[in-house]
Amino acid sequence: MRVDVIMPQMGESIAEGTITRWMKKVGDTVQRDEPLFEISTDKVDAEIPSPSAGTLLEIRNREGETVPVSQVVGVIETDASAAASGPATPESPKPAAAPKAPAAAPARPTQEPERAPAAPASSAAPTPPGRSSEQGAPFLSPVVRRIAEEQGVDPTRVPGTGAGGRVTKKDILDFIAREGAAAPPAAAGIASTPSTPTFAAGERVKRVPMSPMRKKIAEHMVESRRTSAHVHSVFEVDMSRVSKLREKYRGAYEERHGVKLTFLPFFIKSACEALRAWPVLNSSVEGEESVYRRELNIGIAVALDWGLIVPVVKHADELSVAGLARKVNDLADRARTKKLNPDEVAGGTFTITNPGVFGGLFGLPIIHQPQVAILGVGGIQRRPVVIDDAIAIRPMVYLSMSYDHRVVDGAIADQFLAQVKRSLESFDESLL
Repeated sequence: MRVDVIMPQMGESIAEGTITRWMKKVGDTVQRDEPLFEISTDKVDAEIPSPSAGTLLEIRNREGETVPVSQVVGVIETDASAAASGPATPESPKPAAAPKAPAAAPARPTQEPERAPAAPASSAAPTPPGRSSEQGAPFLSPVVRRIAEEQGVDPTRVPGTGAGGRVTKKDILDFIAREGAAAPPAAAGIASTPSTPTFAAGERVKRVPMSPMRKKIAEHMVESRRTSAHVHSVFEVDMSRVSKLREKYRGAYEERHGVKLTFLPFFIKSACEALRAWPVLNSSVEGEESVYRRELNIGIAVALDWGLIVPVVKHADELSVAGLARKVNDLADRARTKKLNPDEVAGGTFTITNPGVFGGLFGLPIIHQPQVAILGVGGIQRRPVVIDDAIAIRPMVYLSMSYDHRVVDGAIADQFLAQVKRSLESFDESLL
C-alpha cells in the first residue's frame, strides 16, 4: 500500500513550508515516526516524522522548494515486496504532476484575475481559490494583512500561490517589488535592498545563499523596524544578591530538580513582577488600539548555529524559579535539536534576549513583533562601583530595553526597569 507524505500545517496561520533537507533518499527503509525531512516555516524549523513504516518510493519536491500545506511531497510503500520489485515504479506513477497543478493554477495570467470570477459569484460555483465566500475577500495571515495595510496594497489584486490560492508573504512582497506601492520600496523587506556592490571577476569573494531561516529573520527584523518607533533605555544592576542565592541553591537544584540554576530564571521572575505593575509593556498594537494581554508569555531568544529562534515560556508568572529553570532548559535544548512544536514559538507577549552570554556589555535589540518591548541582558562582570561613598567590587550587569514609543513612553519604560532592578537587588529568597 502506498502512503502519501504531505507538507504538514505547522501552525494555524502557516500556509507553506520550505523543505530544507531530506534525511532519507529514494529506496531507503524508514520506520514510523522516524525523521524523514526537515522544513522551515515562518514560525519554526522542524523535523517531520514518517507517517508510516516502509520504503521511500518517491520524492516529489526537492530541497529548497517551498510547498503549500497538504501537498504531497513524497510517497512511502508499506508493502516490502512491492517496494522491492519497483524501484522503477516511482517513475511510472507520474500522476506526481497532479500536485503541481495547484501550484501552477494560482499563477493567474493577468494582474486582476479575481474580477472575472466575481461576476458568476451568484451561481452555485464555489468561490475562487483563496477567497472567502463573503464579498470575495481573500484569506490573509496577520503578517500579510499588516503588509497590505502599511503599503496601501489591495490584496485582491495579488495572485496567491499558497494552498487554495492563498496569498503568502512572498506573494505580496513580490507584488510590491513588481508593481510598487504607496509606501517607499523599502517596504518590500529584503526584497528591495540599497545599491548592491558589484565585484569584478577574480575578486576574492564567496557567495553564500541565505538559508530559509535567515531570509525570514531578515524580513522580520526589517518589518519590525518599519512598524515600531524604537527607543532604548539602559539600567545598571548590582547582582550580588542573586549571585549569592544562586551559589547557595545551585547544588540543591541539580540534586532535587535535575536542572542547572542559571541567572535567567531570576530575570524572568523579576520581569514578570514588573509586567504586572506596568501592563502596557505586555501589550500589542492593533490599528489604533492597544491590546493588553492577560497572560505573561515570555519569549526567550535562543541563538542557534544556523540562526535565531524565540521559544515561549507560557504563563511564566505562574512558575516557580525551579519551574522556569526546567522550562527554559527544555525549550533551549529542543530548539537546538529542531524538536519544537509550532505553538511553542507562538503567543509571546514579552521577550528577553541575553547577548551577555557572548561577552557583550549590552545590546539594543529589535522588538519581536507584535510585542511592544524586549529586554536585553548584558554580561555579568565584576567591576568597581561606588556604594555609600566607598569603592567596592560587585558583580554588575547592564539591562537594556527596546520599546515601541507609539504606546510606551520613556517614563514608563524607566519605571519598569527600575522595578526590575529593585527586584533583582533584593530578590525574595522564599521564591526559591
